Amino acid sequence: MPRRTATMLASTLLLIALICAGVLIKVPYSEMSPGPTVNTLGDHGGEPVLQISGRKTYETSGHLNMTTVRVTSAEFNMNVVQAMAGWLGHDNIVVPHETLYPDGKTEEQSTQENAEEFSQSQESAKVAALKELDIPVKTRVVVASVVKDSPSQGRLHAGDVIKSVDGKAIKQPQDVVKAVTGHKPGQRVEFTVIPAKEAAAAEKAGKEPTGSEKVSVTTQAAEDDGRAFVGIQAGTDHTFPFDIDIKLADVGGPSAGLMFALGIVDKLTPEDLTGGKFVAGTGTIDEAGKVGPIGGISMKTVGARAKGAKYFLTPEDNCATAAKDVPDGLTLVKVKTIDDARDSLDDIAAGRTGDLPGCSTS
Repeated sequence: MPRRTATMLASTLLLIALICAGVLIKVPYSEMSPGPTVNTLGDHGGEPVLQISGRKTYETSGHLNMTTVRVTSAEFNMNVVQAMAGWLGHDNIVVPHETLYPDGKTEEQSTQENAEEFSQSQESAKVAALKELDIPVKTRVVVASVVKDSPSQGRLHAGDVIKSVDGKAIKQPQDVVKAVTGHKPGQRVEFTVIPAKEAAAAEKAGKEPTGSEKVSVTTQAAEDDGRAFVGIQAGTDHTFPFDIDIKLADVGGPSAGLMFALGIVDKLTPEDLTGGKFVAGTGTIDEAGKVGPIGGISMKTVGARAKGAKYFLTPEDNCATAAKDVPDGLTLVKVKTIDDARDSLDDIAAGRTGDLPGCSTS
């Protein structure tokens, strides 16, 4: 066999071997890529994303798109070839598997956690939007969950409204923690609560819940620090003066909070927030209207621009990362609060783009 032919054959066989190895060898990585982006002012799956009843709403135009990131499943086993393709690609990011699924978290656990965060983000968005419009929202402290086999199991229940602890009125969840941990393990704590069923019935009837009862729970020592605990997670529950439903399936996590809040504000005010412009964005939001950072910002800007967005509302803490690789034709707008976002939307609608607070890599 001629030397040239033998060399080519050997090179071909080596290449085939390398490709086979690349396909067969698994690496502990996962992939993130741009996910769907949905206009909170529009329809999705055949119905409006934001549905408001019992209050006058107004016509809207333009877009206030929430953005998402698509990730590979917990069971996905990436091979070397796929990892190399992801590293070399522009629109995808390859990250260590444990970044997305820490401590061996399963797909089911991750989905459940994301669903809970998404639900909480909707509540926070509603509260932030109504507070922004000076619409009163009634808030109460409740038992959010009860730990299995804890002192509270069978005595306190999820949904119970906590009025006081040891006679001291409860205004926020932190008050419950302070009251309980002020005891020594083995001491009893007296809760004054309105049972969940009575509270739910009163809310359905549009009335203030009454009929409180006292419940005593004996504390135990926590395994980690020895402090007294009773085994409940306190949280907040809100009563809104009218119905606000957010209809968006197959989405998880808290990062759509800002865009949901802005969508609600837009529908409840006669002014057109966007002026017909295509605005997308991301960011968590708390009940006070503060915007927080999220993950996968570069994937979200890519996905938003691909759908036609011209402006992207970017949490302040994500600005430096987002500014490193901005899609052509997309303007990043830095936001810290819902007030910031509304001010910037006013400028966008009026064409005052030179006044927008931008993002920089520093």
